[in-house]
Amino acid sequence: MHAWPGPLPAWEDGLIVICTAGGPRDEARARIRDAVRAVLGGAVEVVSAPGSAPQVMADGVATTIGLSISHEDGISVAALHRDGAVGVDVMKVQLPSDWARVAHDYLGMSVAVRLAAVSAEARPFAFAQAWAQREAQFKLMGESLAEWSPLPDCRLLELDLPPGFAGALALPA
Repeated sequence: MHAWPGPLPAWEDGLIVICTAGGPRDEARARIRDAVRAVLGGAVEVVSAPGSAPQVMADGVATTIGLSISHEDGISVAALHRDGAVGVDVMKVQLPSDWARVAHDYLGMSVAVRLAAVSAEARPFAFAQAWAQREAQFKLMGESLAEWSPLPDCRLLELDLPPGFAGALALPA
């Protein structure tokens, strides 16, 4: 994870993950897109439409670079994958009062059981991490969040974020 602004990160295993400070949504969106353009050399454009993954365009043509962006109050994260699709999600660590029902409905029975076995102190982070993983998987597939159903296998990586946040990166298996 590379903080932005800062030194330009290098591709590591075909990936670059950058993080910017949050703020008002429009400012946060502009800041993370500026960071993506700076990292890619500035000669690109980030194009997105509601409900679809952002695309990296060069001279008006879509590139093969996968891009996923996530915002949470206080932080924005962008993941770039040189070889195509990627999913990223970031979430504030918090536990909804109806976490057990939400986990069952959206994260699946096995995750709900695992969360129930976690200590009360550790549960907010565990829930936020499980939710971020699920969201990152959906973003990898180019899909919107939906109630639980099996998803294709993928590689999930935990993001190293500031305290109070959980995040995940999803890559093809």
